[in-house]
Amino acid sequence: MLNLVVCIKQVPMVTELPWDRQTGTLRRELAEGMMNPACKHALEGALQLKETHGAFITAICMGPPTASEVLFEAGALGADRCLMLSDARMAGSDTLVTSSVLARAVEIYCPDFDLILCGCHTTDSETAQVGPQLAEELDLPSVAYAEHLALERNILTVRRLSDGFMETLEMQLPGLVTVATQHFVPRYTALGGLQCAFAGHNLLTIGAEDLGLDPHGLGLKGSPTQIINVYQSGTHKENLVLNGSAKKIVEELLERFEDRLGGAIGKDLKAGEV
Repeated sequence: MLNLVVCIKQVPMVTELPWDRQTGTLRRELAEGMMNPACKHALEGALQLKETHGAFITAICMGPPTASEVLFEAGALGADRCLMLSDARMAGSDTLVTSSVLARAVEIYCPDFDLILCGCHTTDSETAQVGPQLAEELDLPSVAYAEHLALERNILTVRRLSDGFMETLEMQLPGLVTVATQHFVPRYTALGGLQCAFAGHNLLTIGAEDLGLDPHGLGLKGSPTQIINVYQSGTHKENLVLNGSAKKIVEELLERFEDRLGGAIGKDLKAGEV
């Protein structure tokens, strides 16, 4: 039976993220959380492997205590065990520290894993770094942006779209993949699954001491990444009012924007030809 590990993250549900401008970190306590969409696709990939080959799935999440909500969701969907890495001293950790903490948790609590699945990126930072960094921490072969997974014996076949080309790669397990969001459409959470997840209480909360980590190497102080500035990008639009007859308006429109309009429809446009 396969031993699968799925790394999931809770992200803010709102579109305008509440940033702390002094620290450059998200104020997660101010926003309702949800499971990161790409992580949900990774979990679905693990569930499909479980249905085909048989597997024990461990879901791991690092975050504040409230992030345990996404682990209960993972349990309701079919994860067999959930590990909550939660310690106030971990708050504000960058991707390097996060991958180091996750690697330590995998080494201690999932030493016999066959495959780690991660989302290809998160909606709150979009760095796409934790999966590859985790593979480096554990000295594993890895493939990013997987769209299809097939397992035969100890060889995982991965298909992905890269730079417009469809690639098919083979990887000997153990290994790590990050899962893209085009395929592995997440399933709905059944009410029976929710009942089992909350009744079983199969969730273990783990702190820095449990992992044997130096608290000084965690959080903002232990993170080498320095955020210089946080700002919200804005769009500026200018309105243009054209007056006159329809023919005159079209001619003026083409005179002003014929290059853009012609490029959009793939045809040269001239105002005099209208």
